Amino acid sequence: MRHLFVMDPLERIHVQGDSTYVVMRTCCERGHEVLMCEPRHLFAREGRAGAMAQPTVVSAIPPHFQTDAAIPVNLADFDVVWMRKDPPFDMDYIFATYLLDMVPPTTVVVNDPVGLKVFNEKLWAMHFRELHPPTLLSRDAKQIRAFVEALPGKAVLKPWDGNGGRGILQTQKGDVNLNSIIEVLTLDGKQAVIAQPFIPEIRQGDKRIMLFDGEPVGALLRVPAQDDFRGNMHVGASVQATELTARDKEICDTLGPALREHGQIWVGIDVIGDWLTEINITSPTGFQEIRRLTGKSLEDELVDRVARHVARRRNTA
Repeated sequence: MRHLFVMDPLERIHVQGDSTYVVMRTCCERGHEVLMCEPRHLFAREGRAGAMAQPTVVSAIPPHFQTDAAIPVNLADFDVVWMRKDPPFDMDYIFATYLLDMVPPTTVVVNDPVGLKVFNEKLWAMHFRELHPPTLLSRDAKQIRAFVEALPGKAVLKPWDGNGGRGILQTQKGDVNLNSIIEVLTLDGKQAVIAQPFIPEIRQGDKRIMLFDGEPVGALLRVPAQDDFRGNMHVGASVQATELTARDKEICDTLGPALREHGQIWVGIDVIGDWLTEINITSPTGFQEIRRLTGKSLEDELVDRVARHVARRRNTA
C-alpha cells in the first residue's frame, strides 16, 4: 500500500513513545511506500488535494527517519492518508481538514476529516449525557462560579480546547483564588472553559481505551504523580496495565456506532471512574505503552484493519 502521513515535523517526534512513529515503521517493515508532510504542505488545485511530501523510510535504528526531497503528490494516488497532526485543534488544523475533504472516497483517510471538523474531543463527550459527568461549558464568570459553588466537593476547570493536561486547575467553593482562576482561564470572558466535579477516582488513574472502528482493542491506566492530580503522561503520570470493567464496555458499546458512522477509525477515549471524560480523535497515542505493558502490538492490528478498509474501497469503486 501507499501511505501519506500528515503530521508534525519529524524532529518533534519522540520515538520512545510516539504512536505515529510505530505505525509508520510497521508500514515500512511490510514493504509499503511511506511519505510524510506537514499540514502546511497540503494544497488544492482544480478541486484536487495535493501535497509536497517527502518519501520516508522509518526504522528502529537511529536516526529512525530517512527522508528524500519533497515531491508534489496527488492525495488520490494514496491508499491511506493518516491525519496525525497533534493538537491544538485550531484554524490551521481545520483548514487542513477542508483540504482532506477533497480526497476521493477511493482513498481511506484516518480519521475521516468531516468527523474531525464536527466533533471536538472534549465537547463530543457531552453528547452522551448518561456517560459524561455533569458539565458546564461557558465563558460567563457568574455561571462558572455558581456551578463550582453548587458542588458538594471540589471542581475542575479546564480550557475547552486544551491538551496534555495543560491549564487544568482544581478549585472549590470558598477558594479565594476562584475569581482569579476564572479570569485567567476565560481570558476575562473571551474564551469558554469546561467546569466539572472533581472525580476522586483519578487517584486510581485515568484510563485510556483504544478503539478501532468503535471496538475496544487495548487500554492503559495513567496514574497521577503524588504531587499532581492530572492523569496525563506529559505532566508525569505513570502508566500501568489495566482491564476493562463492565462500565468501560458499556461506554465503548454506546460510542461504537457513532464512531463508525462518522469514520473515526482510530480513537482513544479517557475514562475516570465510571465517567467518560474525552473522545480523542485528532491524534490519540498510547501504542508503545500498551505494548510494553501487555506485549500487544496495536500498530500491527491497526495497519491490518486499515488494509481491510482499503480492500473494501477498491471492491466498491
